[in-house]
Amino acid sequence: MDDLTYTLCQRNRDGSHATQADRLRTLMLVSRQLRELGFRQMRASSLKDKHVDALLARWRSEGLSAGTLKNRLAHVRWWAEKVGKAGVIPADNAQLAIPERQFVTNESKARCLGDGLSRISDPHVFMSLRVQEAFGLRREECIKFQPSYADRGDHIALKGSWTKGGRPRTVPITTPEQRAVLDQARRLAGAGSLIPAHKTYIQQRNLYDGQCKAAGLHRMHGLRHRYAQTRYEALTGWKSPAAGGPTARMLTLEQRVQDFIARQTISYELGHERPQITAVYLGR
Repeated sequence: MDDLTYTLCQRNRDGSHATQADRLRTLMLVSRQLRELGFRQMRASSLKDKHVDALLARWRSEGLSAGTLKNRLAHVRWWAEKVGKAGVIPADNAQLAIPERQFVTNESKARCLGDGLSRISDPHVFMSLRVQEAFGLRREECIKFQPSYADRGDHIALKGSWTKGGRPRTVPITTPEQRAVLDQARRLAGAGSLIPAHKTYIQQRNLYDGQCKAAGLHRMHGLRHRYAQTRYEALTGWKSPAAGGPTARMLTLEQRVQDFIARQTISYELGHERPQITAVYLGR
């Protein structure tokens, strides 16, 4: 490990474990790519605008999305702030000619496990995926899931240490399928979590990623989209715009009230603070 990579890794102590892990992956990638671009003797304190320009040029040539560019730049900004060079990167992404993300397309990104689940050989990964699909959980949440703690009869309770931003939340159990998945998860995990006792979270996450890739299961975040769309239909009685249902302009005043309440409910169940974010999952 070179000096730059070592220094950045040593300073990576801010945020949740998931945030630190994401930042670490990005900074290690940045360090490697800067070496490949000819900057071979860099130290953490030698960051300059020419390095940012070189990285951006490379990432654009790779056809990366605006969202990916923004996420990577957020981690590079963290680096710049740590070494007292926040001015190296403009605070406004528009100054770097990075377009705004396109959040709402009214095209469904929902996914289901389907036949791919039968190709998952690890029982804990298999169970994490089933829990993820049943309750619309994030990857970290379904891996760290502890059924004996979470099961509260008519709902599951998620610890803050499992969730994004450290915010605990509850998700209702509304279907027999959810109850069956939860019972199966309890039988497998006992008093523990869906991480085997001899493994760390990172080891199990890597296994999860590898098993999904080998099974042809991609973009498992789409399971959350499917949960949100299914839940919306159960709460309102009609499909969401992303699933082929009516758009907001087509709803009556009474239906708009139902739509708003449903979106508030689903936003909370997915672990978001703003009901507006449900447009990503449901359309508008």
